[in-house]
Amino acid sequence: MCGCMHSSRDQELHLEGDPSLSAAPTSTLAPRKMPKSISISKQLASIKELKKGSDLEKAIATLALIFRNSSDPDGKLGKATAKNLLQTQFRNFTEGQETKPKYKDLLSELDEHTEDKLDFEDFMILLLSIAIISDLLQNIWSVKIMN
Repeated sequence: MCGCMHSSRDQELHLEGDPSLSAAPTSTLAPRKMPKSISISKQLASIKELKKGSDLEKAIATLALIFRNSSDPDGKLGKATAKNLLQTQFRNFTEGQETKPKYKDLLSELDEHTEDKLDFEDFMILLLSIAIISDLLQNIWSVKIMN
């Protein structure tokens, strides 16, 4: 899978304006000390840059928060946790896909992933790959958008 790295500028932007964070380079997706009991909607509301954010920006931020809330202290998801998230948070995209060869291939690839854990980029690639082959996406494409 991807294994992409964040730029130094991304790290600087992440650390900017928060004196409680160290200046040492860290992933922009490294778990912060926000309690897991706070709802995603409240976590989103606490991000001032998203107050006037677009739906797309909020969607990506939601994905990042769900990942971060489920990841270990190193900012990675175990394979079992990733599969659990697919079943609980992405079930409308995964339901009915179990017998499809492409879906089976994606889960096989997850099982064969050389590392025991997924970083955010790998998880996003997995989600997008499943979404692209899903029946739900076909239903989304057929939604009427004009009168």
